[in-house]
Amino acid sequence: MSGKFNWNELMTDDINRAKAFYGQALGWTFELFPMPDGEYWIAKAADGTPTAGLMPMDPEDKESQPGWLSYVQVEDLEGRLNAVRSGGGNVLQEPLDIPNVGRIAVVEDSSGAVLGFMMTATAPPTA
Repeated sequence: MSGKFNWNELMTDDINRAKAFYGQALGWTFELFPMPDGEYWIAKAADGTPTAGLMPMDPEDKESQPGWLSYVQVEDLEGRLNAVRSGGGNVLQEPLDIPNVGRIAVVEDSSGAVLGFMMTATAPPTA
């Protein structure tokens, strides 16, 4: 259903430390999700349900800080991106296809807040 939050990602400068922290704090387990261009971990709740993704930050990026990014489900990604632009926002990451997951983009609203849009292939990623 369009307009609902459906995925969260943590970008971190230390994947192992993040996995240890969230494993201890929330009881999450982690499974490597195959990606052609890097490392991506699926965090799973105690019942095995995929709940979030973890990915390393670019070590060359000295300006960004570790943090969470939430994604909202959309049915028409291009249409939503046009609405962002006409509403005074910006597209920070143009649409990107993730095999077996769907298509994502990252936007900035008119106040500068960042949000991901996801048009899933079927459902949020599972490992």
